[in-house]
Order: sequence, then C-alpha cells, then structure tokens
Amino acid sequence: MLWSGRWHRAATRTAPSSTSGPARRPLHRSSDAEARSVDGGDRKLEVPLVGRPTRGQTRKEAWGPAFVRQRRDLTSKGLTLPGHIPDLRRAGPGRIVVLVPAHNEEALIAETLESLAAQTRPADEVIVVADRCTDRTAQISTAHGAKVVETVANTQDKAGALNQVLSELLPRLSDDDGVMIMDSDTSLSPEFIARAARRLHEQEPGLPPIGGVGAIFFGYPLRGLVCHLQNSEYVRYARELHRRHGRADVLTGTASLFPAEALRHVHRARAEHTLPRGDAVYDVQSLTEDNELTLALKHLGYRCASPCACIVGTELMPTWSRLYYQRLRWQRGALDNLRAYGLTRVTLPYVCRQTLTYLSVAFVPFFFTVLGYYTVTKKFPGLPWFWVAITGIAAFERVWAVKRGGWKALLLAVTMVPEVLFDQFLNAVYAKALIDLLTRTDAAWEQTRGRKKRLRKLLVTTCGLVLLLTGAVGLAFACIALGIAWTLIAVFVLSGVAAAVIRLSRLYPVGLLLSLPSGEPEHDEMPPWPQPGWPASTTTGSRSHR
Repeated sequence: MLWSGRWHRAATRTAPSSTSGPARRPLHRSSDAEARSVDGGDRKLEVPLVGRPTRGQTRKEAWGPAFVRQRRDLTSKGLTLPGHIPDLRRAGPGRIVVLVPAHNEEALIAETLESLAAQTRPADEVIVVADRCTDRTAQISTAHGAKVVETVANTQDKAGALNQVLSELLPRLSDDDGVMIMDSDTSLSPEFIARAARRLHEQEPGLPPIGGVGAIFFGYPLRGLVCHLQNSEYVRYARELHRRHGRADVLTGTASLFPAEALRHVHRARAEHTLPRGDAVYDVQSLTEDNELTLALKHLGYRCASPCACIVGTELMPTWSRLYYQRLRWQRGALDNLRAYGLTRVTLPYVCRQTLTYLSVAFVPFFFTVLGYYTVTKKFPGLPWFWVAITGIAAFERVWAVKRGGWKALLLAVTMVPEVLFDQFLNAVYAKALIDLLTRTDAAWEQTRGRKKRLRKLLVTTCGLVLLLTGAVGLAFACIALGIAWTLIAVFVLSGVAAAVIRLSRLYPVGLLLSLPSGEPEHDEMPPWPQPGWPASTTTGSRSHR
C-alpha cells in the first residue's frame, strides 16, 4: 500500500540473536486501545503502545516530501509480507544494530520504533538508550520489542549515554557489522537501512573507505510559518546534496550508519591522542557530537556519504524560541569543533564556509550603511535594471530549489519577505554564537537557568552585537572614503549570483577541481552483493530499490 498522511501503527520486532541473516519475527499490530504486557517485577503492567497522543494521531496534514508515495510491505494485520527482502545480498554483509538515545520521549519513541519495524531490511537489534528517563519511554520501548538499556550516572548528555552503550557493544561486533544511531524524534523511510547498508559496503577501487552513511532529512509536522521556513531549508539542503552526488559535510544525528570498524578506529585514535579531544567514540565536550564525529572520521581518512535515497523525517522546532536555541547550539558547536581541530586539509572547506557565512552576516549592515549614506548625501541612487536582473537570477534559484517542497514552500520563496526575515534571524544566531565563542561563554544544550546568569549573558551578547555592528558600519564608511564601497558590494552580489547559477546547473566544480571522491556510485540500481558460496552470476527477478 502507499504511504498515507500518517503512519499506520505497527510495532518493531524483537531482534534475533542469530548472525546468519536478518531473520524476522512477526510484527505485532496494535490499535490505540491495545496494550502489551510488560514484566513489572511481581506483577504484569499493561503498557499502552503509545504515550501521549502522537503526531500521527493529532494531525491531518501529509508528512511532506520524505514519505510521499513510499511503499510499506506489511499486510493489513501488520505482518511482514513474504519476500519482504527479495534478495538478502542487496543489503550487504554483516549485522545492523540500531541505537536510539532517548530522554523522556514517551510521546515520540513509538513512531520512531514503528518506522524501524517497516524497514525492507530489518535491523538485527534495536537498543533504546534511556538516559535519565522519568516518564514511560522505557516501558513503551519494551512494549514495541526493543531492548532498553538505561544509563548509569550519566552527566554528559547524549554523547555520554551513547559512549556507555558503545563501550560494551563494539567489542562484540565484527568488522562487517554496522551501528546505526538515530534520534528518537526521527522516522525512517522504508528502504533507509537497506540503502544505507548497501552503500556502506560499496567500495570504489582506489578510494578511501566509507566511514559513515548519513540521512537526507525533511521536517514534519508542517504547521505554522516557523515550521515551513525550516522545511524549505531542508529541501534546499537535500537538493544541494544531490548536486554534490551525496558528498556529506556532516553525518547527521537524525540517522547515520557507521561500520563498527570505523567507530573502533575513532576510539583508538582518541586513546592515542591522534584526535584533539575525547577518550571514547563521542567527544562529550562537543555540543554537536555528530559534526565532531564526522570531522574525526575524515581526519582518519574515511569518506562520508548521504545517498539521496536515505531519507528520514525529523521533528521541526515548533516555536521561534526553541529554534533559536537549537540553531545556537548547532553553530556554537560547529565553531568549537573547528577551533579544537585547527586549520587542516579536512577543516579548510569548513573554515571557508564559516568565513562566507560571517561575510554574509556583515554584508547586511555594510550595504544599508552605504545605501543610507548615498541616499542622504546624493539622493537615492535608483535601481539599475542590470542589478535588478542579476539579483532576480538569485531569487529565481531560491524558488527553483524548493519546488519539491510543495506549494507552500514555493509561496514562501516567491513572496521572499518571510525568508529574508528568517535569514536575518539566522544571522543574529550566527553573530551570537561568535560572540559566545570569543567571550568564552559556557556552552550548554539548553537555555541558561538562573536570572542572574541570563542577565549577564544578555549584557555580554548586547555589547558584542553593538561592537560587531559598529565594526561593520565603520568598515562601510572607510570603504566609502576610499571610493570602493559599491565595488565591494557588486563583487559580493555577483559572487552570490554566480553560485546560484552553478547550483541551477547541478554542477559541482569544486569536486571536479579537487578530484573529490564520489559520494554515490554512478549506477542507481544496486546489484546483488556477492556472498561466500553464492555464484556471482546468480540474479533474481526482484524489485528495484528505486
């Protein structure tokens, strides 16, 4: 059947212990009224298979691009159809163990586990890492057939929780096995594991091994302006990854599959101080552990890929406040990671992108200062048709890049004003992250607690923003005095338009110039993976993994 506007309820299977292949246990289908018995010590507890009303139960809108017209091979009773995996060789060798770190996620964990149940290549083991949970996350996970591991005295957030489990998990995995780490608010498209596992084991001759396969993510539920603006960002990012043939900058924390061998390599490198920080797989000092792990893998010589078929849906921030703190953590974490690693061959592209980001932040006050000065002293300079046409190209590219996001995304891009204001919101976040870095403000996952601390941080941020703004305005007046202000603005605008034209052409000249290894194979169809004892010529009349 085709994916509808919301998930059909189905619980994950219990992972088999056999390594002979991804054998499956029948899936249990439940309605909202059903519950599963869980051992509660001396008595049996009836635990509903969902927590509070989930997103799928409360919304009517479609899931968006991630789940449109995807097949789910389950019967009406929720059982896996015969031949669910047409050819096990298509999934690649080894076992797949999935780790789902969760902290009080009773309202979301059910849908995450259900998306794992619907995979065309089921995971061999699903482990929910319950970190200091005070709700029913553990009970709901157990009811869905997942193994629950509760952390012990963890004070290091998500990275610390994962390190506790990985320290015991990695020694019992072989080099062919894979570990997939996914957020508890993420839902996988049905062929995610099959595609990622197959890509993980594809090795082009003469190229470095793949150290991880990340996801291309879209947002849900699409309610309100702030959610639609975020989803437009994600749609553009997915198109950019497709243009770069799946070369990934970051193995996103939403869902990424790693070879066990690569994670063990990272662990050894940290112990030997080959990497700048940490003593386990994840760096507990980093606010963005997925970005830091990507840098670690690349410094150890691995490639990172995000194939266009590895699609997930992830929860969007529903309010401006939550979005602000999420993006502040992302940007501050990225800057901290670059400072820790320093300027290297691996970090150079990241440093260049951050430099361009902050040039864009400074361009806005610079441009309006120059425009205001010439308007006051020499009247408004007017709008030359050449520059209107030039900037129109960039505006067209922004609209074209979100065409797969639906008519609402197109409407936001055409009207321009909401997205321009959203960009300025992000510019303020980037400026705040830079100020925090320069003033060595303590980084944290969440909003600062305590009125005095908040006031002190507000004062530091205000002074920092005033200094940055003063610097941009002073630079503008200096350029006006030298007579090069409009020249610099023209160069900046033309550079942006040239980048937009390159994106429209779907070319990736940087990859061609630097001979970067491909992130995806040239073929779209995945041929069978050769297994010992199976003739190389064996084929099946199977369905295509398209």
